[in-house]
Amino acid sequence: MQQLEQSVQSKINTWLQGNYDAETKQKIQSLLDEKSFTELTDSFYKDLEFGTGGLRGIMGPGSNRINKYTIGVATQGLANYLIKKYPGETIKVAIAHDSRNNSDYFAKITAEVLSANDIHVYFFKALRPTPELSFAVRELGCKSGVMLTASHNPKEYNGYKAYGADGGQFVAPDDKMVMDEVAKITNIDDVKFIVKPEHISYIGEEIDESYLSKIVSLSVSPDAIKRQHDLKIVFSPIHGTGITLVPPALERFGFTNITLVEQQVKPDGNFPTVIYPNPEEKEALTLALQKAKEVNADLVLATDPDADRVGIAVKNHDGEFELLNGNQTGCLLVNYMLEAWEKEGKFTGKEYVIKTIVTSYLIDKIAASKNVTCYNTLTGFKFIGQIMTQLQGKETFIVGGEESYGYLVGEFVRDKDAVISCAFIAEMTAFYKDKGSSLYDALIDMYVKYGFYKEKLVSITKKGKTGAEEIVAMMERFRNNPPQSLGGSKVVTLKDYTLRKETDLNSGIIKQIDLPKSDVLQFVTEDGCIISARPSGTEPKIKFYCSVNTPLAHKEAFKETDALLNEKINQIMTDLGV
Repeated sequence: MQQLEQSVQSKINTWLQGNYDAETKQKIQSLLDEKSFTELTDSFYKDLEFGTGGLRGIMGPGSNRINKYTIGVATQGLANYLIKKYPGETIKVAIAHDSRNNSDYFAKITAEVLSANDIHVYFFKALRPTPELSFAVRELGCKSGVMLTASHNPKEYNGYKAYGADGGQFVAPDDKMVMDEVAKITNIDDVKFIVKPEHISYIGEEIDESYLSKIVSLSVSPDAIKRQHDLKIVFSPIHGTGITLVPPALERFGFTNITLVEQQVKPDGNFPTVIYPNPEEKEALTLALQKAKEVNADLVLATDPDADRVGIAVKNHDGEFELLNGNQTGCLLVNYMLEAWEKEGKFTGKEYVIKTIVTSYLIDKIAASKNVTCYNTLTGFKFIGQIMTQLQGKETFIVGGEESYGYLVGEFVRDKDAVISCAFIAEMTAFYKDKGSSLYDALIDMYVKYGFYKEKLVSITKKGKTGAEEIVAMMERFRNNPPQSLGGSKVVTLKDYTLRKETDLNSGIIKQIDLPKSDVLQFVTEDGCIISARPSGTEPKIKFYCSVNTPLAHKEAFKETDALLNEKINQIMTDLGV
């Protein structure tokens, strides 16, 4: 790129001439002097928007970057929304942050701007997990909450998750109302940065205590834990907030043999021991798996920086540690919780589970077998939280989750919760060990009973403005020319969540999809495979979710069937051209 578009240059001029600090202006001027036009364009070609995960982006100067000013504008917009939504009421907001570089600074800016708007802030004194922030909103009777985190993104990123009064991330129409208020702020001088200290209270251990006590009350197999209390657990917080609450939660449940991955215990926003602090990636669990071999562990647990996602590894039949994917862990959790509730005679006929449309349909099958309702939502845990809030007091939520390694047990939180999940994955492992089995055996037994469901996620990264345009073009191509067959099976159904239409490709019959509009396409084949295409709302990626299934006659056929399903997935991806 040889020159800047006029709209980009205009925004740059606003920042250079406006009420921004000297350091910010100097960084922008340096980029201009170096003719770093691509970086400048990416930094200024648009304003950061709330996606499925709130505000998220690379840190640096610019309207499309995370910095003091974009955080300030977002917070002023949130404050304006809250003041309009709750006129004449005392408004309280809880704020927490993770271990990322500048998260504490951005949390401080958020608290100061809210206080300047005469909103009372409950500010966590030190880093804490995202799910505890969700819990605190509910526990303290707040109207909103803000978590400063970019979840499992690379170290260059940070972000801002905004929560409503129910402890869940904003959904329609409130998410749009917040966005509208943010969009109205066109001048940095409209942001109130001058702190009013009297409006800030500090919180910490008392919320931890309440949160942990309530988690323990959810336990369904305490006797199995007593007998298996020395279950060998290896845990890594991958330099994040999990260290604050996961070990205490496991101890409260009754586990006495927890080994921490020492090199990854200390919170550090540079994530020095991993390429990405993402428990979905095998590389991020390298040190945890080494430790597991050393101590001959039963279970490996690893959480992302804000401790809302958890990755796990268990021993397979060859004695090797195998990472379970998000679908496998989610299916195991649902299967375990429903069996435990059934065994304890806890079902009343009003229980339900929730999953997203791109999460394994094995969960639907398990729930149906227990006469438990399974609700499907769009991708994003905020939609799971929304259903929980709508059904509160009418039906009972047991467990839910999504394939991206995020799960929740119980109704105290409205976001995915790796603290609760770690406790229940450990409990589940103890339960099966108590029966002379393992989590790996339980997985295969589940496949024999319900069918072998295998899923794979393929993510393609397309960075910057050009990448965003390429992703739009890919979705249009699939929308206008859907594949006729995938993996050797005819495509019989096209679900277009943008148009909210489900089309039977044989008969031409069109049904309405009863979910909000979303840029997702699903292809369903004659033999029951489901392939979903979806641009990420928080990252420069397009994601393809491939789910195939077949009966599993007996445990001994597992490896052979697994290989066949792998082949089928590879063929489908080839057919899609990705």
